Amino acid sequence: MAEKIYLVSLGCDKNLVDSEIMLGLLNKAGYEITDELYEADYGVVNSCCFIGDAKEESINTIIEIGRLKEEGKLKGLVVTGCLAQRYQSMITDELPEADAVIGTTAYDSIVKAIEEIKFKKDAEKKQLYIEELDRLAGGEEHRLVPAGEMSSYIKIAEGCNKRCTYCIIPYIRGNFRSLPMETILKEAENLANMGTKELILVAQETTLYGVDIYGKKALPDLLHELSKISGIEWIRLLYCYPEEITDEIIQAIKNEKKVCHYIDMPIQHSSDSILKRMARRTNQAEIREKIAKLRKEIPDIALRTTLITGFPGETEEDFKELFNFVDEMEFDRLGVFTYSAEEGTPAAEMANQVDEDVKIARRNEIMELQQEISAEKAESRIGQIYEVLVEGMLSDDSVNEESIEALVRAREYGKKVYIGRTYMDAPDVDGQVFFESEYEILSGEFVDVEITGSNEYDLFGILV
Repeated sequence: MAEKIYLVSLGCDKNLVDSEIMLGLLNKAGYEITDELYEADYGVVNSCCFIGDAKEESINTIIEIGRLKEEGKLKGLVVTGCLAQRYQSMITDELPEADAVIGTTAYDSIVKAIEEIKFKKDAEKKQLYIEELDRLAGGEEHRLVPAGEMSSYIKIAEGCNKRCTYCIIPYIRGNFRSLPMETILKEAENLANMGTKELILVAQETTLYGVDIYGKKALPDLLHELSKISGIEWIRLLYCYPEEITDEIIQAIKNEKKVCHYIDMPIQHSSDSILKRMARRTNQAEIREKIAKLRKEIPDIALRTTLITGFPGETEEDFKELFNFVDEMEFDRLGVFTYSAEEGTPAAEMANQVDEDVKIARRNEIMELQQEISAEKAESRIGQIYEVLVEGMLSDDSVNEESIEALVRAREYGKKVYIGRTYMDAPDVDGQVFFESEYEILSGEFVDVEITGSNEYDLFGILV
């Protein structure tokens, strides 16, 4: 009987891609993958440490799963990912639960790590698998995605060269390096063959794709080639830095039918003084210009951004400037993080650190404003018809406060309620569409839905 592996993936979508590659390698080696921790023979924690909360979650997860090992219910535990890369000494010295530590560029050693745990003679000796930061681990051809998954992330580059003063990514993921286009296209074809309908392109910065290996920004070329793949219906772009969005990229989004009119453009702030302290390579005027150009060329584009409140030196005037900027720009989607001082980053050593309660209050103020903006935008969509990617049927155990009214109303008329997303909504971070249907619909189908109602973030409708 095949031994079973339980893997928990923490942190970002780029980490999730690495996790699915590790699962594929383990499956190819004859291990069975399980979603039930208590059935597993070995556990794997693909960790995150981007901010303090993520580091704490990773450590707590390692300790929690490690208890099963102490109880004799688990034969071994492997820690991989960003925490493993950044704090390898801490893990080996202070977390006895971990039997092996695998860095961010060595995740293709996962099978070897499990095998060495299985046959090692010295139970106290931890196995370390740490490679050079500029290595590309590979293994994309073996990637294993969950059955029935219609949306898949695809990592087109690794690392970053920007060196923003608050960010640790270059120190744990290395410099920016693109994956060869043929590798990405082959992976995308494999995903399509496994049922993927939506490809979500991710990297630390997708807009610079190709500059290191092709001598130019080759993202438009990649979008053209991905659009040719049969079975892929939507292509979505995340992590596009505003200063790197070229006219060619805008035209590719505009003209390639499969590319969603959606762009995630993290700006972090709008005050020039804060942007400079962050070492961001843009300013408010350039951000305004880029937003105006995107909306002029693609009038129905959905713009998503992320912000940081409470960066060192952020004054009340800086915050008010940010607040007014958000109010004026009316982003379709927006998320806010409070600044987290990460050891080893320049920002952590800066003067004028902002009190935690001030950071939180400023974040909440921006999010309350964005809630009003989102509600107005959602209400404006009532009466319109949108193509929706169906994600499943709404059931009693998936009902939330926003959807219960729709479910109750539909059942009064003997209808079913389905959940889906429009092109304006990335999975997990944006809104959803709840719609009624008299007919059974399969997950992964695209249907037309007329919008009949809305709340702050979600839409409600009926099948056309």
